[in-house]
Amino acid sequence: MTDPTTGRLRVPGATLHYEVRGRGPLLLLIPGGTGGAASFDAVADDLAAEHTVATYDPRGLSRSPLDDPEAEQRVAEHADDAFRLLELLSPDEPARAFGASSGAIAALHLLTTRPERLVRVVAHEPPVVEVLPDAADHRALLARVRETLHARGLMPAMTEFAAGLAGEGGSRRPDPDPASHTDSAAPSGAGPALPPHAAARAERTMADLPYFLGRIVPRFMAYPPDLHRLAALSDRLVLAVGQDSPGELPHRSAAALAERLGTGLRHFPGGHTGLTTHPAAFGAHLRTALTGALTPAEAPHTP
Repeated sequence: MTDPTTGRLRVPGATLHYEVRGRGPLLLLIPGGTGGAASFDAVADDLAAEHTVATYDPRGLSRSPLDDPEAEQRVAEHADDAFRLLELLSPDEPARAFGASSGAIAALHLLTTRPERLVRVVAHEPPVVEVLPDAADHRALLARVRETLHARGLMPAMTEFAAGLAGEGGSRRPDPDPASHTDSAAPSGAGPALPPHAAARAERTMADLPYFLGRIVPRFMAYPPDLHRLAALSDRLVLAVGQDSPGELPHRSAAALAERLGTGLRHFPGGHTGLTTHPAAFGAHLRTALTGALTPAEAPHTP
């Protein structure tokens, strides 16, 4: 793995840690969950063969501290952070962007508000539950998670959250993931010692969980995407889902959004966390999605 060039960017209310690799047109990778920039380590070098690849720790996570640690979070603010990175790293040319999970929601908002800065956005399983016909049930889930977090603590709330995400797709482990909502690098009891880099990443992931569950999840999963604006920009948007995640809430949300917009779906390897579980194949699919058109087989799917 190539060591990236790192930098820090002051934005309103926070300081962002960002990393840059490669040369060529800019590709901004927007992480989801608690993963931060490290969630793209397995794919960034390959993508950097054709792009200047930039990623970062979103505000309040890992190495991107908030000025006010108790500040409420908003999707628009996170999308504006991504815009400021585009302005810094590609001031004269529009860029491509990829977002995973909650990062995909930030990418959708970025596209609707700053379309002149983007030529293509790939959004992998954004949990935009407000587009679902049973959105009220998922608002109730968020309320239960919030109540459990306050009454019983972090891990019971993560278990409640994971069960809600799994939906009809089966059980989901409540471990924290770097590519989305949970992290396979997180410690889970006895086992072989992690390498120092992975251990530090797992420690950051666990430390970020209360912030993610308490302040990112409630705001991001209550976000209503601008359907009219996205429909007008659909020629720049690729919605993607995992091959192994049908029935799970983020997959259903992405499929419902595609149905509402009248667009197709890309099917990426693995499930919601395919970036972690199938990095080589996931990266290959991402390279195609960044430049290729949807095929007839990728028709809209009804959730």
